[in-house]
Amino acid sequence: MSFITTIVTIFAILIVVIPFLSASIKIVREYERAVLFRLGRLVGAKGPGIFFIIPIVDSIVKVDLRIVTVDVPKQEIITRDNVSVKVDAVIYYRVVDPVSAVVKVANYNYAIALLGQTVLRDVIGQAELDELLTEREKLNKRIQSIIDEMTVPWGIKVTAVTIKSVELPESMMRAMAKQAEAERWRRARVIEAEGERQAAKILAEAAKMFEEHPGALRLRELQTLVEVAREKALVIVTEAGASSLMGKVVAASAALKTKESTG
Repeated sequence: MSFITTIVTIFAILIVVIPFLSASIKIVREYERAVLFRLGRLVGAKGPGIFFIIPIVDSIVKVDLRIVTVDVPKQEIITRDNVSVKVDAVIYYRVVDPVSAVVKVANYNYAIALLGQTVLRDVIGQAELDELLTEREKLNKRIQSIIDEMTVPWGIKVTAVTIKSVELPESMMRAMAKQAEAERWRRARVIEAEGERQAAKILAEAAKMFEEHPGALRLRELQTLVEVAREKALVIVTEAGASSLMGKVVAASAALKTKESTG
């Protein structure tokens, strides 16, 4: 009877001890920390690895230390120059102090999402449309700096903020397209005028050189005639050649008349 009683006692002890031990042993991963509370009072952060707690007396809250992304929904904002735009962004942050993240803010992920919406509206509302389109990196850093400064007491570090997209009204897009087209035409005309100016300058220098060296002008004229004749498959008779040919014709005609009179 005593043996059976001993077995039952041991079995009862195991039934109590095993659940107690399983509830006492806690394991957190390398990228996690466990904030420990004992009878409601803060003890500190535990982990990574294995640690023990007192069941019923202790409670823990696990905190992820990896970088977390928060998608800020699209906000309709009026810029400083009274243009209505729709802007959305992404916030990247990580917890650097798990104790502050648990004790000082109820839901830091939700709080950062709402804070991001507010700061995004404030910063974009103070910027002009051209700044929003051309200096987006500058606005990203400004938003990040403001959010990071406000989340430092929560034990959270904002690593980056990125404006994803900017949607403009149809009327504004058409106006910008016309402006871009006009700018392209202006650049084309300026380039064309600059080319004419450079060509005129070079032609003036060439004319001065030909004036000082008439033979060079004659050689250039003959070269141009050769190029034209080759390209068009023509035979060109110059003024000097025509004079020579006319002289030969006159001489032949005189010789023929002389022969007829003597005959």
